[in-house]
Amino acid sequence: MSLLVEVFVREPDGGIRILDVPDDVYQSGGFESWRTTVWGSEFVRSLGARFLPVLADDDLYVEAEEVPEFRREVALLRSRLDELAHGTERPRTVEEHRHQIETRLRIIEQSVRKALEIGGGVLIW
Repeated sequence: MSLLVEVFVREPDGGIRILDVPDDVYQSGGFESWRTTVWGSEFVRSLGARFLPVLADDDLYVEAEEVPEFRREVALLRSRLDELAHGTERPRTVEEHRHQIETRLRIIEQSVRKALEIGGGVLIW
Protein backbone atom coordinates (compact mmCIF):
# COMPACT_ATOMS: atom_id res chain seq x y z
CA MET A 1 0.00 0.00 0.00
CA SER A 2 0.95 3.57 -0.60
CA LEU A 3 0.23 6.90 1.05
CA LEU A 4 -1.82 9.23 -1.14
CA VAL A 5 -1.23 12.96 -1.40
CA GLU A 6 -4.41 14.90 -2.15
CA VAL A 7 -5.58 18.51 -2.27
CA PHE A 8 -8.85 19.32 -0.58
CA VAL A 9 -11.18 22.23 0.09
CA ARG A 10 -13.40 22.67 3.12
CA GLU A 11 -17.10 22.71 2.44
CA PRO A 12 -19.39 25.18 4.27
CA ASP A 13 -20.57 22.36 6.54
CA GLY A 14 -16.98 21.60 7.59
CA GLY A 15 -16.63 18.49 5.44
CA ILE A 16 -13.89 18.12 2.88
CA ARG A 17 -14.03 17.74 -0.86
CA ILE A 18 -10.97 16.08 -2.38
CA LEU A 19 -10.11 17.50 -5.78
CA ASP A 20 -10.11 15.19 -8.76
CA VAL A 21 -6.83 14.52 -10.52
CA PRO A 22 -6.22 12.91 -13.90
CA ASP A 23 -5.79 9.13 -13.78
CA ASP A 24 -2.21 9.39 -15.01
CA VAL A 25 -1.07 11.66 -12.15
CA TYR A 26 1.10 9.81 -9.62
CA GLN A 27 0.07 10.83 -6.10
CA SER A 28 2.18 8.58 -3.88
CA GLY A 29 3.58 10.10 -0.71
CA GLY A 30 5.60 6.98 -0.05
CA PHE A 31 5.01 3.47 1.14
CA GLU A 32 2.64 2.85 4.04
CA SER A 33 5.68 1.89 6.14
CA TRP A 34 7.06 5.42 5.62
CA ARG A 35 4.55 6.66 8.20
CA THR A 36 7.10 5.61 10.82
CA THR A 37 10.32 4.84 8.94
CA VAL A 38 10.63 8.14 7.06
CA TRP A 39 8.03 10.86 7.77
CA GLY A 40 7.57 9.90 11.42
CA SER A 41 11.21 8.96 11.99
CA GLU A 42 13.33 10.34 14.80
CA PHE A 43 15.53 12.02 12.19
CA VAL A 44 12.62 13.99 10.70
CA ARG A 45 11.40 14.89 14.20
CA SER A 46 14.90 16.04 15.16
CA LEU A 47 14.77 18.62 12.35
CA GLY A 48 11.76 20.19 14.04
CA ALA A 49 9.17 18.85 11.60
CA ARG A 50 5.68 18.93 13.07
CA PHE A 51 3.39 18.06 10.17
CA LEU A 52 4.80 14.92 8.53
CA PRO A 53 5.49 13.12 11.84
CA VAL A 54 1.71 13.09 12.42
CA LEU A 55 1.61 10.30 9.84
CA ALA A 56 3.19 7.92 12.37
CA ASP A 57 -0.15 7.86 14.21
CA ASP A 58 -2.80 9.26 11.89
CA ASP A 59 -3.63 10.72 8.49
CA LEU A 60 -2.31 14.24 7.93
CA TYR A 61 -4.71 17.08 7.24
CA VAL A 62 -2.91 20.36 6.56
CA GLU A 63 -5.54 23.07 6.63
CA ALA A 64 -5.39 25.94 4.13
CA GLU A 65 -3.98 28.43 6.64
CA GLU A 66 -1.21 25.95 7.58
CA VAL A 67 -0.07 25.23 4.01
CA PRO A 68 2.64 27.95 3.92
CA GLU A 69 4.21 26.53 7.09
CA PHE A 70 3.91 23.01 5.67
CA ARG A 71 5.68 24.22 2.52
CA ARG A 72 8.58 25.44 4.69
CA GLU A 73 8.77 22.03 6.40
CA VAL A 74 8.91 20.24 3.06
CA ALA A 75 11.60 22.68 1.86
CA LEU A 76 13.61 21.95 5.00
CA LEU A 77 13.48 18.22 4.29
CA ARG A 78 14.49 18.80 0.68
CA SER A 79 17.46 20.88 1.85
CA ARG A 80 18.57 17.95 4.02
CA LEU A 81 17.79 15.24 1.45
CA ASP A 82 21.13 13.44 1.65
CA GLU A 83 21.00 13.34 5.45
CA LEU A 84 17.38 12.22 5.29
CA ALA A 85 18.28 9.32 3.02
CA HIS A 86 21.11 8.28 5.34
CA GLY A 87 19.17 8.92 8.55
CA THR A 88 16.02 6.90 7.85
CA GLU A 89 15.29 3.20 7.53
CA ARG A 90 15.64 1.87 4.00
CA PRO A 91 15.31 -1.49 2.24
CA ARG A 92 17.35 -0.21 -0.73
CA THR A 93 20.66 1.50 -1.29
CA VAL A 94 21.04 5.04 0.00
CA GLU A 95 20.97 6.36 -3.57
CA GLU A 96 17.70 4.56 -4.37
CA HIS A 97 16.19 5.68 -1.07
CA ARG A 98 17.24 9.28 -1.77
CA HIS A 99 15.62 9.12 -5.20
CA GLN A 100 12.39 7.73 -3.70
CA ILE A 101 12.27 10.46 -1.06
CA GLU A 102 13.01 13.16 -3.62
CA THR A 103 10.19 11.88 -5.85
CA ARG A 104 7.72 11.90 -2.95
CA LEU A 105 8.79 15.38 -1.85
CA ARG A 106 8.21 16.61 -5.41
CA ILE A 107 4.68 15.15 -5.37
CA ILE A 108 3.98 16.82 -2.02
CA GLU A 109 5.37 20.12 -3.34
CA GLN A 110 3.08 19.95 -6.38
CA SER A 111 0.09 19.42 -4.10
CA VAL A 112 1.20 22.31 -1.89
CA ARG A 113 1.40 24.61 -4.94
CA LYS A 114 -2.09 23.60 -6.02
CA ALA A 115 -3.45 24.07 -2.50
CA LEU A 116 -1.94 27.55 -2.33
CA GLU A 117 -3.42 28.46 -5.73
CA ILE A 118 -6.96 27.55 -4.70
CA GLY A 119 -6.87 28.26 -0.97
CA GLY A 120 -7.17 24.57 -0.12
CA GLY A 121 -5.43 22.09 2.15
CA VAL A 122 -3.27 19.02 1.70
CA LEU A 123 -4.24 15.54 2.85
CA ILE A 124 -1.78 12.64 3.11
CA TRP A 125 -3.46 9.35 3.96
